Amino acid sequence: MWLRTVSHFPAYRGGMRTESAEFLAALPRKRMGSGALFVDESDRILLVEPTYKDHWEFPGGVVEADESPYATAVREIQEELGMAVTLGPLLVLDWIPPRGDHSEGVMLLFDGGVLTARTAAAIELQAEELRSWAWSDDAEIAQRLPDFMTRRALAARRARKLGATAYLEYGFPVG
Repeated sequence: MWLRTVSHFPAYRGGMRTESAEFLAALPRKRMGSGALFVDESDRILLVEPTYKDHWEFPGGVVEADESPYATAVREIQEELGMAVTLGPLLVLDWIPPRGDHSEGVMLLFDGGVLTARTAAAIELQAEELRSWAWSDDAEIAQRLPDFMTRRALAARRARKLGATAYLEYGFPVG
């Protein structure tokens, strides 16, 4: 599969004016994460239970240096669930303010589509990272996810139904 990295884009390979090291060092640093929204035939959302967090998550992970958010979601789903996927369009871009020891961040969710019972039965969890996975209805989503992620999950499902992309700030729609 073609992976999107900065080396794929000519503007990054040369001929572009470069900024000073001091200017670049002064730019803010943000976390970026990317994942996918998978639903079943009943429109329940697939959530995973990480071994290193006290709440559930969407399948996905941290965008690494020189990696696109799309490539991250594909890679993380392969690593975490043992599934090679081609994802659909971006459903949600959610800006997360700084909180506690976390810097601000941008989280993206792509459309993973509908997983049939047969496809879901082939999920192979990476035991070092994930305890379990589950299909989750609205009540279970609210129990398993923090409030801002619950809002993101519901907005992503709405965007999927509408064929749209939602821009959120801390899970709340903007615009």
